[in-house]
Amino acid sequence: MVAHLQQCIVLVWLLAAIMWTSVWWPHWPFVAAGGLLVLGLGHAVFLALELMASYHVSGRDPLSRATVMQCVRAWLAESRTALQVFCWQQPFRSRAVSDHLPEGSRRRGAVLIHGFLCNRGFWNPWLRALHARNHAFVAVNLEPVLGPIELYVQSIDEAISRVTAATGRPPVLICHSMGGLAARAWLRGADATRVHRIVTIGTPHRGTWLARFGRTASGRQMRIGGEWMRQMESECGSTRQVAFTCWYSNCDNIVFPTSTATLPDADNRLAPGRGHVEMAFVPGLRQQTLALLED
Repeated sequence: MVAHLQQCIVLVWLLAAIMWTSVWWPHWPFVAAGGLLVLGLGHAVFLALELMASYHVSGRDPLSRATVMQCVRAWLAESRTALQVFCWQQPFRSRAVSDHLPEGSRRRGAVLIHGFLCNRGFWNPWLRALHARNHAFVAVNLEPVLGPIELYVQSIDEAISRVTAATGRPPVLICHSMGGLAARAWLRGADATRVHRIVTIGTPHRGTWLARFGRTASGRQMRIGGEWMRQMESECGSTRQVAFTCWYSNCDNIVFPTSTATLPDADNRLAPGRGHVEMAFVPGLRQQTLALLED
């Protein structure tokens, strides 16, 4: 569903760019070029506003705030990465790398869980790396897209069962953003021994300031201090039954203040100066995470 929606958005964008250029270029080429610039970089304006909000709100956080230069670098990288993910990988390459369940493999496998308004195409670089190492993996699609987080538990449970059946070993869950909350929602009613470790990347474990503007079911659930978050905090004992590695950034433009992406007693690891989406595409972060499959 997300792939179809994002395909439509990209195609409408291309049509608008063609129409604008054909109307204005013959007579006012500078107007045509300016319009194309707005169409091509409009998303960067929203990212800049998010990063400014993150910088301001994180000033009151216990963890150190990013420098201005880190924020600028994160904005440039996030603007580029967002285009690659939301205009190419997810709309047109969501099935480019199939789930991999080799028979008789004893290497530990992985279940990959994407975040809000994403699909399995988000993980393509990870899937290729896992396939090259012959690790079994399943990358889920969380649907319905705008539903409450609890609705994703069954998909995660089935993916865990498939990887375990292929390897005979509990898998590692690798989660981005809201995907980490979906994994925790699964953990609340599951046997914790079914997974080896849960790795989260930019997950709003204690909510995010930006969720106050959310109007979807899952968006409301991610509000700091909201009912759903308070319930998760009251049942935090389940998170102590599984080893957690939580990657967080001081330049996260979606999940802030900074400490909301960490968990008590977890292996919390800072990815300094990285945007929310870009964080998942840092080669060093990916390498360190995949090394956890060898534990």
